[in-house]
Amino acid sequence: MGNINSQSWQWCWGKTDRDGASAQAGGPSWNPLIAHLLDTAAVTLELWDRYLPAPIRRRLADGFGGGDEATARTVVAFLAALHDVGKASPAFAGRFGSDRRATARMREERVRWERQARAAGLPLPESWAGVPEARHEHITALELPRLLGCRCPGTGDGTQCTSAEHERLYDAAACLGGHHGHIPTPNDVKLAHGAAGGPAWSAMRASLVEVVAEQLGVSVDHMPKWVRPARPATLVVFTGLVVLSDWIASDNRRFPYAAPTDDPSTLWRRSGHRAREAITALGLDRWRPKTAVDWGDLWPETKPRRFQEDAMRLLPDEGQALVLVESDTGSGKTRLALWCAHHLALRNGYQGAYLAMPTRAATHQMALEVERFLPGAVDADTVNLALVHGAAGATELVHRLVDAVRVPGGSSATEDEAVAGHDVEDLAASVRQVLDAPDCEAREETGERQGLARAVLDPWYLRRCLGLIATFGIGTVDQIILSAQPSRHWFLRTFGLACKTVVIDEAHAYELYQQELLGAAVEWLADAGASVVVLSATLPTAVREALTGAWCTGLRVAANDSGQQGPITVVDGTGRVRRGGPRPDEVPPLRTAMSLDVDPGPQELAARLLALAGDSGCVGVVRNRVDEAVALYEETRAQAERYGWQPEEILLLHGRKLPRQRQPMEERLTSLLGPAADPELRRAGKPNPDRPRRLLVIATQVIEQSLDLDFDHLVSDLAPIDLLIQRRGRLHRHCANDAQRPAWCSETPPAGDPPAARMTVLHHPDPRTDGPPLVEPSPAPGAPGNADGFIYAPYVLAATYRALTARRGPNGDIGLSTPQDSPHLLEAVYGPRQTSDGAWGALLDRTWQAWQTALGKAETHAQDRALRPYRGARRIPVEVWDLASGRDHGRGDEGGLPELRAVSRLGDPSVSVLCLYRQAEDRLTYDAAGNLPLRLGAENGTGARRRQDHDLLLNTLSVPAHWFKGSRSLPATDTWPTVHPLLSRTHVALFDAQGACVSGPTGRIHYDPTTGLTRK
Repeated sequence: MGNINSQSWQWCWGKTDRDGASAQAGGPSWNPLIAHLLDTAAVTLELWDRYLPAPIRRRLADGFGGGDEATARTVVAFLAALHDVGKASPAFAGRFGSDRRATARMREERVRWERQARAAGLPLPESWAGVPEARHEHITALELPRLLGCRCPGTGDGTQCTSAEHERLYDAAACLGGHHGHIPTPNDVKLAHGAAGGPAWSAMRASLVEVVAEQLGVSVDHMPKWVRPARPATLVVFTGLVVLSDWIASDNRRFPYAAPTDDPSTLWRRSGHRAREAITALGLDRWRPKTAVDWGDLWPETKPRRFQEDAMRLLPDEGQALVLVESDTGSGKTRLALWCAHHLALRNGYQGAYLAMPTRAATHQMALEVERFLPGAVDADTVNLALVHGAAGATELVHRLVDAVRVPGGSSATEDEAVAGHDVEDLAASVRQVLDAPDCEAREETGERQGLARAVLDPWYLRRCLGLIATFGIGTVDQIILSAQPSRHWFLRTFGLACKTVVIDEAHAYELYQQELLGAAVEWLADAGASVVVLSATLPTAVREALTGAWCTGLRVAANDSGQQGPITVVDGTGRVRRGGPRPDEVPPLRTAMSLDVDPGPQELAARLLALAGDSGCVGVVRNRVDEAVALYEETRAQAERYGWQPEEILLLHGRKLPRQRQPMEERLTSLLGPAADPELRRAGKPNPDRPRRLLVIATQVIEQSLDLDFDHLVSDLAPIDLLIQRRGRLHRHCANDAQRPAWCSETPPAGDPPAARMTVLHHPDPRTDGPPLVEPSPAPGAPGNADGFIYAPYVLAATYRALTARRGPNGDIGLSTPQDSPHLLEAVYGPRQTSDGAWGALLDRTWQAWQTALGKAETHAQDRALRPYRGARRIPVEVWDLASGRDHGRGDEGGLPELRAVSRLGDPSVSVLCLYRQAEDRLTYDAAGNLPLRLGAENGTGARRRQDHDLLLNTLSVPAHWFKGSRSLPATDTWPTVHPLLSRTHVALFDAQGACVSGPTGRIHYDPTTGLTRK
């Protein structure tokens, strides 16, 4: 081992036993730094062999091995090991047992370690007072280029070498300097110079590098030759891989601490064995897709439809692909996306798939679909399926998957391991997140059949960002949007996505800010070698072109478009654009007869609905605002008896109802208006036998995408055309019900045509004109206005109204046939500006300008936050320093400066509020009746903690941020009293049995289990 001083460098410590786990297992109180470095290298090698997909390995080979994968495999593992070499410094050494949380035992161990380390020759300072401070990862970034061969004059203080031979060493060093979440800036690195410790500590670091190099069999002198990453995505996935390796190797349950006298060769052999066991236990293997699989193997009860077959033929035989699928609601886009993911995994060796949904509420239904898909698609006994959002750790679905781990064949992980390692999220903190909707137990069989793959979830994946590392992940589109913004560990998000086929559902539903950032994320994914599948019922031309352009920019190629037409677009890894699928005239149309009516107000509208559906009909009403939904519900309940309706036949659903009341209602609606629960009936195309004769459901946009419901008649407030088309899909969700649709709910068709479902769109007339509708908010108190204009752009509402009225027939109805009419309507609203004279002209001019201003602001915010791999028309790769971030960028949707932090959508974030009830003697309960007591910390064990977290989430609501502003503003949350020490970081509102708020915003809000939360 050359001139390595075995009596000094071995006493550099890497980790200490702060939680006492090592002591409980009879192990040492600290782990030598060399042991952790070798553990990390061994994990990296295992991940290379078992986790990384072929496209990622090829890119790493180009960047770290001159195109040779075997060389790159070793070089990347060697560099990953050196991520913590900066811990060999006086700045870090002095932290042993010195933080405020250190126990008396650890302070005693500090004295013992320091005495032995000094005796062994470790160059510790004589006095710890005044030792310069710096983060150890910044010292790594500072020192690594010199350790790997750059000893050019003038570079020892962090100044970057100008030699082309060495510049990429600095890139790799900066990436390693980001392994705690933020790639450092050049100034961060230079500031670390004073804390590096001088020549004596440089010798310690050199010794560690030499030991690691000897164990891995690499030559340090060859590093400038091999380390030449050119693609920006190569730097990002390299950093993500290092972070993942470090996190796994930091689990002292799987990697017990070593002794400082252990021989490096022994440590290396031990590291390899433990790394294999850890990767196996965590299920960190690539998706092993079954070969020779056709559609019937994946979904035995169905055959592919025409458009699905056409899409399957368009996919490339090899390489990555962007797939855009435009098709009506209920046409089978989800199963086509899963088939594409399976096909692309076979061709590219992808590690898995991530399915991004517009809301949390939609993730549960998708998870059930994926569970049904797994038995035919995965050649393994178990596969990790992660739900990826802030409150996932306390949902029933996740609990079921975690419990499934303990079934024979699952991993041996325990729930306690979900909080093992460093940089851990407190799972109970999920109560501070708001649920868009709760998750519930699966109601159907999910493929857990003998000998077939079944879904599980190791609790390890509940840690922040790690849900994207699981083989299959289902979450919100937020994860993709955050991956293209510099925030803490953004590169780990990007790495997890880059190893997969990424499916983006309901692409039309995202605001411009999100679409811009989706484009940036698609660029990164294309550059990294991933594949992307985009699903939408209606996709404006501009969005389709933007996604295609982003894909080709990431590939650094020009789009080669042959001009084919069709609802399916496939762009391969060379930029070749192919389109196909049935032409509109070849598709049986979904016909809807739409009437555009004046909103008569809640009293008259309630009477109409109760009378229309008096004999039969399942009617859905979608209101743009909660207040309007509640007002209509209260009127229908008041008039119900007069029209012979029972209270249970009228339901109200919106986002300001506690999940505790909302969940059973969603379950009931799905059982009544969804497909038949019996799989045999579904396969036979039979209607749901539980479907009621009549039902009235009044809701907000929550039923647009989240629930699998099918109505006989739909009433909607005026909304943007793409959302109206989406809502109208609730009339065509399950064709098995069409034959039972009441006559009043359908239009008598021309001879030979199928009947058209009826839909009513309500608008507000402007009392000042006899033409355009009222679409703008009130400019002043008492002036006419429509608050829907705060939700949707008034221009888009006006343009939608005008486009629809242009299609009005002699009988006043608007015929809508999709997919035939969708492109024309979308272009009429989102294409060139509409023009007119008179009142219409004034409205369009005024609202167009306001809309363009709003779009410009959204685009500016997106461009300011978006991080793209290539810049400008010449597509110049960004430099590593462009990837730098810091505390000001936040953790992704939290923390940081408002103008810098990564956010998934614009606007003020809502406020999560835990709603509890105060009973006699200050007893707190989850319910007004007092039957569900709050017992925080009263029970021990992971099962009890899970139940507690779930109960808290069932009583957590999202309160609009605007409620805390203006003349009627609620008191600031930091003024609300703390009701329990364990809820000190949670905003809690207490109510009495009648729903009046008695603590928090006292007297300002009210909660009714039927109508939800209201502001007084």
